[in-house]
Amino acid sequence: MMHAKRIARAAGIALCAAALAGLITPLMLARATAGEPAPAQPAEQIIRVAASDTTSRAITLGVGKSLVIDLPRDIKDVLVADPNVANAIVRSSRRAYIIAIANGATNIFFFDAEGREMAGFNISVARDVAAIIKAIKDVIPDSDVDVESIGDGIILTGSVASQLESQQAYDIASHFVASGESLAGGGGSSSTSSSSGTSSSNSTSNSTSSSTGSGKVVNAIIVRGKDEVMLKVTVAEMDRTIIKQLGINVSGSLGYGTAVVNFNTSNGFPISGAPSNSLTTSFQGVKATLQAMEQAGVVRTLAEPNLTAISGEAAHFLAGGMFPYPVVSCSAGACQPTISFESFGVSLTFTPVVLSEGRISLNMLTEVSELNSQNSVSVGGVTVPGLNVRRADTTVEIPSGGTLAMAGMIEDQTKQDITGLPGLMQLPILGTLFKSRDFLNDRTELVILVTPYVVRAVAQKDLSRPDDGFADPSDPAAVLLGNLNRIYGVGGSAVLPADDYHGKYGFILD
Repeated sequence: MMHAKRIARAAGIALCAAALAGLITPLMLARATAGEPAPAQPAEQIIRVAASDTTSRAITLGVGKSLVIDLPRDIKDVLVADPNVANAIVRSSRRAYIIAIANGATNIFFFDAEGREMAGFNISVARDVAAIIKAIKDVIPDSDVDVESIGDGIILTGSVASQLESQQAYDIASHFVASGESLAGGGGSSSTSSSSGTSSSNSTSNSTSSSTGSGKVVNAIIVRGKDEVMLKVTVAEMDRTIIKQLGINVSGSLGYGTAVVNFNTSNGFPISGAPSNSLTTSFQGVKATLQAMEQAGVVRTLAEPNLTAISGEAAHFLAGGMFPYPVVSCSAGACQPTISFESFGVSLTFTPVVLSEGRISLNMLTEVSELNSQNSVSVGGVTVPGLNVRRADTTVEIPSGGTLAMAGMIEDQTKQDITGLPGLMQLPILGTLFKSRDFLNDRTELVILVTPYVVRAVAQKDLSRPDDGFADPSDPAAVLLGNLNRIYGVGGSAVLPADDYHGKYGFILD
């Protein structure tokens, strides 16, 4: 019975569905016949990029500069990505002004009334280098210097004929950067307008910006055919020393009756120390020791270094030595002594710059130093000697082959000391027995001669060495004759003519 009811219910539902389908189908056919559209099916959504960097034009403007553009259709909308860098001002329906405000980069897009992109610009705002280029061209007309602005700095590229022209271009660019002359800021406002009765509204912010000339200048200029400068230096010094010492030491006893006079004098020589020469005599139990010395010395210092350096580069020379001295180094709370070294001797440092017409700007530092035990210092049981230093530092402009003489560096030092027994040392004649005299006179004169040359390359065959023509002697010649070398002709040389010199020749140092 229940099964029969379920079958009857299912048959009723099927009959109702068939009736409803019969009613809908004629209705749709009737709408189609009447021209009414069928219900729209949902369409697939498509995302399209209307404007981007790929469709934009790259433009570089200097700060405070502007650009005027004309568009093919009426302007409806303007998009400025960063108004603080650059701004767009619309003055008519098809003309717009782009004004650079500050260093940086931004995008500007223009759209028509249908929302289509008419123009897109990638704006790069940097320092205006037109004034720098003009200034460099006026000062160095034959130069090929390019100026490129990057951020708040500039890069100099290209080539010039000399180091002087490279330095001039760098100085000009540095002046503009420091003064900020090409960094004038600007500002403006933007608005939109339309024609043919179409109205729209759009606004961009007004902005002004200013900067200071704090950027850096990178000098990447290549100097065509850099000159090389050879510096021939002669350092000559004469040191004359005179020492005079005289003293009498008396020891012993001299008595008369019950009166006894004891003598015990020992005079010091604080300047040069006690002399090693002495003469002793005695009379009636009194011994007298005469200490006397006279010394005259001459010290000659001569150095002739030759250095070659590229124009604009520094060269250094040292003929001397290095002496050690102790220092204390601490690390992580622990200290331990170490050894450092200090240079002494004849030192030369120079930086040449070749100017026009063979003239050379020369910055030179010359130093002559020697050890001096009188200025020594004892540190931790180690005696460190002092230094006598003569130094000259100057910058001059001199022609190639000209000589600069730095003379007049004269030092005259005199020391004198008299030591004796008060009262008795003032006695005429006899006072000599009770005093000593220590005298020192030190005179030094230093002369430095400097001769720069603009040099060129030389062939190897035109050069010679100090060992040219040197050969070790044979054993019999060394043992029996005491020869240290033997002289022979230079290999590969042409046969000498019959009327030429037939003696020994060559550059031999014994």
